[in-house]
Amino acid sequence: MNNSCTKLAVLIAVVSTAAVTTAISTSFQRVDAILATDTALKTPKRAPVATSGDNVYIAWWTNKTGYDEVMFRASTDGGKTFGDKVDLSNSTNSDSQDVKIDASGDRVFVTWWERNATSNQPVLRISNDNGKTFGEIFNLSVNGTIGSSATPG
Repeated sequence: MNNSCTKLAVLIAVVSTAAVTTAISTSFQRVDAILATDTALKTPKRAPVATSGDNVYIAWWTNKTGYDEVMFRASTDGGKTFGDKVDLSNSTNSDSQDVKIDASGDRVFVTWWERNATSNQPVLRISNDNGKTFGEIFNLSVNGTIGSSATPG
C-alpha cells in the first residue's frame, strides 16, 4: 500500500508539473503577443498618476520637439479640471522617458530618465506647492550629496 501511495504521489506531481508548465508557457505566449504588438512603438508610453487629497497629478512623455519631453498637469478638484501642461524636462540634447510620479501632502515627486547616445541618467524634480512650481532638476546618478549645484550634465 505504501508503494501505491508513492506511485500516486509521483503521478500527481507529474500531472501538476505538466499543468503548471502549460499555464506558464501560455502566459509567456500572451506576453510575447502583447510585446509583438507594441514593437512598432519606439518606447511604450504610459501616463502615471499620483494623488494626494483632492489633488490629482499626471505626467507623461511626448515628442513634439524632436526629443522626448516629460510633461505634467495638476488638478486641485479631484480630476474634474486640470491646469496648463508644464514641460518639466525641457531637454535639447536627450530624450526624457519612463516618467514616474508620486505625491505626499503638498509635495510632488517626478522622476524620469534622460537618454542620448552617450548617457542614461535618472533625474528628479520636486514640487513643494502641489505642482504649481518645481525646483531644479536633480541628477540622481552623481555620487555624493545632491542639491542645488547638481544638475544633469
